[in-house]
Amino acid sequence: MGQAEWARGLAERLLAEPLSRRWAHTQGVAARAESLAPILGDEADTLTAAAYLHDIGYSPELVDTGFHPLDGARYLRDVAGADDRLCRLVAHHSCAVNEATERDLYDALTKEFAPERRELADALTYCDMTTGPDGRHLDVHERLAEIHSRYGPDHLVSRSITTSTPCILAAVDAIETKLRELSAR
Repeated sequence: MGQAEWARGLAERLLAEPLSRRWAHTQGVAARAESLAPILGDEADTLTAAAYLHDIGYSPELVDTGFHPLDGARYLRDVAGADDRLCRLVAHHSCAVNEATERDLYDALTKEFAPERRELADALTYCDMTTGPDGRHLDVHERLAEIHSRYGPDHLVSRSITTSTPCILAAVDAIETKLRELSAR
């Protein structure tokens, strides 16, 4: 069984029933990841697995700190015995260091989990930030606006997304550039 297949089963078990909308988002993110196989080559399975796992920290079973990237990565490392790269991708997905700072968890996040290689992290950010809560494809600007509207302007998630916006836009642009280059060949 490949990593993506294993990750899908785990994410479905943790998200499908208690958080059906989060599961729909997760499936959409994984579908976006699968679509990047032509530019990722051998890393496509790792990205797809990370896409399935990126939001498992929202599962009521796993909530510890309330910061889903850290809670999910710790579960993957300590309970599921996941590959270190998957743990790092989940821990740092979508510029998570900014929200970690807002939550006073920066030291915990960065001491426990080093960032993953930029190209793969950008690919996961692209997949997450171009997929809406219902799993449908969204433009990155629509997705950012949706997050702000869901949380409101004063919420720490909105503040961290504002701080993360340049990082998110750069990641999305990097992947879209690679996709355009591939289609131009």
